[in-house]
Amino acid sequence: MPLHILIILVVGGIGGIAALTWALGLARPYRFASEDDARAAWLRSWPEDRITNVLLAPDGSAALIGTDHGPGVVFTMGADSSGHRLDGADIHETPGGLRILFHDFATPRLDVALDPEARARWQQALSERP
Repeated sequence: MPLHILIILVVGGIGGIAALTWALGLARPYRFASEDDARAAWLRSWPEDRITNVLLAPDGSAALIGTDHGPGVVFTMGADSSGHRLDGADIHETPGGLRILFHDFATPRLDVALDPEARARWQQALSERP
């Protein structure tokens, strides 16, 4: 097969797969639909924890989790989620919410979009941490 035809087939195939993925809605990022969703995501990362409370971000991209081992945050990453404890994390207020800096090179910084009311609830829960 001539190279120029092969290149057209490969580029067209990749483009077709990307378009089909988008058209079927499989490219949308995952969002927590409820506190139970966030609770289940946390327990996938930390199955031994007993969850005491869950504060869901308004956009469903993250949740503050209170546990018997201290607070943690579970957040969406593409089509999956990741849960991390907040011991040692730096938390800063930003104009749009909170920025969480984990002291783990493998974990990205997390910017959580929170309205003023939700930000106050999160800061209250974080100030009560041990």
